[in-house]
Amino acid sequence: MAVTDRSSSRPDSIPGLDIVSHDVYERGVPHAAYDRFRSEAPVAWVTEGPHNGHHGVGFWSLTRHADVVAVHKDWRTFSSEVGGTEIEDMEPDAIVARRTMLETDPPRHTRLRQLVNPAFAKPTMECYAAGAHRLVDELLDATVGAGEVDAVQQVARELPIRMLVDIMGVPLDDAPQLFHWTDQIVYNADPDHVPDELADVSDRIDTDPYRLLPFRSPVSLKVFEYVERLAAQRRHDPAADLVTVLADATVDGVPLTERERGTFLLLLLIAGNETTRHGLTHGLVALAQHPEQFDRLRAEPDLATSPLLDTAVEEVLRWTCPQVHFRRTATVDTEIGGVPIAAGDKVVTWYIAANFDPVPFPDPHVFDLGRTPNRHVTFGGGGPHLCLGQWMARLEVRVFLQALARRVERIELAGDVERLRSNFINGVKRCPVVLHPAR
Repeated sequence: MAVTDRSSSRPDSIPGLDIVSHDVYERGVPHAAYDRFRSEAPVAWVTEGPHNGHHGVGFWSLTRHADVVAVHKDWRTFSSEVGGTEIEDMEPDAIVARRTMLETDPPRHTRLRQLVNPAFAKPTMECYAAGAHRLVDELLDATVGAGEVDAVQQVARELPIRMLVDIMGVPLDDAPQLFHWTDQIVYNADPDHVPDELADVSDRIDTDPYRLLPFRSPVSLKVFEYVERLAAQRRHDPAADLVTVLADATVDGVPLTERERGTFLLLLLIAGNETTRHGLTHGLVALAQHPEQFDRLRAEPDLATSPLLDTAVEEVLRWTCPQVHFRRTATVDTEIGGVPIAAGDKVVTWYIAANFDPVPFPDPHVFDLGRTPNRHVTFGGGGPHLCLGQWMARLEVRVFLQALARRVERIELAGDVERLRSNFINGVKRCPVVLHPAR
């Protein structure tokens, strides 16, 4: 499909208001800018260039909850496969080479998803609940009452990693190196995560030599090589894990290629770890900043069976929203909210903006653990791409909140929260906290 080049003829809907550049998100979530876009131009044209660190033809920016949901449900009109899910414009060969399950539409997306659905289904996740409770208690044993600790590295990081390696079949001893690589891949715009192969922050240098690799990162090759070694072992010694499932998987009778297998498992590693890690960290920050809400949890006589726990999980997910945006491409001439959209136009859906839309969420900037209804889009707006790991994330947030309410009296921020330089993941690098033990 030919891409319409409108960048030279169409001005920004709101000139000078930046919700795209990585630097914006390093400073904080641009809620004020989202609110203005939603109010003045909910379907806004955004040009790309040096002013926001992106170079492309421009795109339509969606900040209204209803529009984000409508686009994600209508995969025929708004494709993940045609142009990918990142804002970056890619040549056809790069689109194919970098394609993961995310960058496919049904029916192929459905068939790929069916390979791994059972491992992340709600009944399967319930089998992991007891282990998740034990692991959270181990983490809190080492941090509650221990003075200042880093909530990212010492609390939030370990839970999703330990659960994910079990599901996928990655040896625990390999996890530190493997997840260090995934950090370097997905946080390629943050100077603390730039790999040795790149001499500067990757969105400021020429990364064309790596344009066929996910996130333009050469570190992807290390993950692919690791996956193939592990897949070869599973062919000789199969186990009840996802590496075994994907080692000889076929779709429509055609085996997955090495690259397809590598990108598939890379996607699971990133989606199953990075997002939950930041959700838990942001959740700790929110409870520290809103102690009256934490007191609500602690006051429940039996939190495990309380309706408040259910609503609290969803409010933490709405508030923290680790995924900033995804992109779709219009396949036909259409419209959104009365605004004409041409075939080939990029459409970017801003998840965090949708989660703070005052229409479905009255007083959206109020952190309310009893909020109901709470139809957030943290796991997507519905449709075929609804997050595969939603039940794992809900389990992790649930057991985390239960343990905190039982074992911690007060959460104290002990310094500045240091955010990732990324417009893709709403992430935290360092978060010093003190977890004061319950008396």
